[in-house]
Amino acid sequence: MNSNLVIYNTLSRKKEPFEPINPPTVGLYVCGPTVYSDVHLGNCRTFVSFDLIYRYLLYLGYKVRYVRNITDAGHLEGDRDEGEDKFAKKAKLEKLEPMEIVQKYTIGFHDVLRLFNTLPPSIEPTATGHISEQIEMIKQIMANGYAYEVNGTVYFDVEKYSKHNDYTLLTNRQLDDMLNNTRELGGQNEKKGRLDFALWIKAKPEHLMRWPSPWGIGFPGWHIECSAMSNKYLGDQFDIHGGGMDLAATHHTNEIAQSQACNHTNPAKYWMHTNMLTVNGARMSKSAGNGFLPRELFTGDHPLLNRGYSPMSVRFFMLQAHYRSTLDFSNDALDASDKGYRRLMNAIALLPKLKAGKTSDIDFDEIRNRCLAAMDDDFNSPVLIAELFEVVRIINSIYDNKTSIDDQGLEQLNALITDFVFNILGLKDDMHTDHNGDMEKLMEFIIKLRQEAKATKDYATSDLIRNGLQEIGIQLKDSKEGTIWSKIN
Repeated sequence: MNSNLVIYNTLSRKKEPFEPINPPTVGLYVCGPTVYSDVHLGNCRTFVSFDLIYRYLLYLGYKVRYVRNITDAGHLEGDRDEGEDKFAKKAKLEKLEPMEIVQKYTIGFHDVLRLFNTLPPSIEPTATGHISEQIEMIKQIMANGYAYEVNGTVYFDVEKYSKHNDYTLLTNRQLDDMLNNTRELGGQNEKKGRLDFALWIKAKPEHLMRWPSPWGIGFPGWHIECSAMSNKYLGDQFDIHGGGMDLAATHHTNEIAQSQACNHTNPAKYWMHTNMLTVNGARMSKSAGNGFLPRELFTGDHPLLNRGYSPMSVRFFMLQAHYRSTLDFSNDALDASDKGYRRLMNAIALLPKLKAGKTSDIDFDEIRNRCLAAMDDDFNSPVLIAELFEVVRIINSIYDNKTSIDDQGLEQLNALITDFVFNILGLKDDMHTDHNGDMEKLMEFIIKLRQEAKATKDYATSDLIRNGLQEIGIQLKDSKEGTIWSKIN
């Protein structure tokens, strides 16, 4: 088992050696989507990042239980227990049952993540499927003296909790500052304190999603859902809790408080957060009008985009930035990344055509160690990709007969690409084959026609094929070993 992995822990604000609680088992919980609308790119960036993390932990030999929930109830428009339920509001707008909304957008979420080639989690629990667990957790928090009920709604008592615990442990903010920056209760005067948050909310007569509880008919608060589901499947304390950095200040802070109040322990040993997305340097958001959905990015059907990009090209673009760095979308950055992805895949397509000699000029063990060192350093995918472009240079050099490689080296080279490009980075070659492999067969047929034309000295037809392919974005390259093809911009 690899012991060199270090992870940046939001809790300690530093990198720490990764030491699982019960090796070789690793418990990983990631906050999933709220499925009342199409999944946005910020969420996709988080799930692609944790797919990389999941894949690398599996590669290291850990037995990972990856739990990623579906929030399908209890998420109000405002994160401070105010406004309408997001599902009920959308259901009314579309004249559907809330669960029709949930089903529609859950399927859409899975479809998008499939395009990004993410591995499915081990368990994908839903909030509505775990109402009883949430009720039991709330009862325990109340029994421990950290929650109170008012008119059918149960609130977590933040100020009472803070007398014995550090409520701002995750973000290192001052409690007094938080209180000063939180508006007066106003119409919510049934709360004892301004920072108190709802564990269970009394349902109004018109509320569509409702369940019986010891406190009356109602529905769960957003934060209790993840605490109950992570506890059920990973226990009182597990290894890694992840999500977007926007969740740290409220959702994850409240999760820690709930788990401490119920089970007397922080639920996770390592807290990991992905950074935000920007568009041309400005934060991506619906309100700013600069947000686009994954499918708009794939098709290019958006005013801010010059063209569309393949899902694998976008995944590659995301992985070229470290998960804790801001990721800025711009046409220039996407174009550059797309060229890099194509360059990588074109080199990999040469692997079956490489000829082994008697000697090898390359130390692949050293290259593998550098790739491992990149991933061991808090999953540093940009450095790994830089190392892989050195491998691209080597492949091209071998193909051009400028560098020699023996059978063992060829085996090591293929294993390196399989491990780091396909298994860890999770990339696929969507350039040289389509889903049925028909593109490869078609190109073999066209190249054969051109070779026959050249053999009969029909150079006009040979040039017509080459130029025609170039016009539609396919480039042919002739060599002593034959002709290869690749897609170009």
